[in-house]
Amino acid sequence: MEFLPKEVVAALQAARLRESRRRSRLRVEAGDDSYPVLRRWRDGFALEASRVTHLRGLVDLYDGSRHLSCCLIVASELVGGELICAVKRETAVTDRAALDFVRDEFAPRAYLPRL
Repeated sequence: MEFLPKEVVAALQAARLRESRRRSRLRVEAGDDSYPVLRRWRDGFALEASRVTHLRGLVDLYDGSRHLSCCLIVASELVGGELICAVKRETAVTDRAALDFVRDEFAPRAYLPRL
């Protein structure tokens, strides 16, 4: 990219960000603020730097309206128009309480009434 004019490089980066924003349904919510996720990998994700310049702490990750997980962001840095967030812990959200015992796989699932 060193041989391209600065205007062309800026236009290419803007087009890439627009395409990433349009493709992704993922978003991060921190308090009352919501930011679209451009890219995601196992221990982090990228946000658009023009919307947020620094982010740390506990955030919620959503796919559309479905709550996927709670993430603990320990570090963030600006790299080429993106805010790269490093995640220390990601806890999946479930719709039922966690069990504190081992469930027997052959236990009855339901009881049938007497006829």
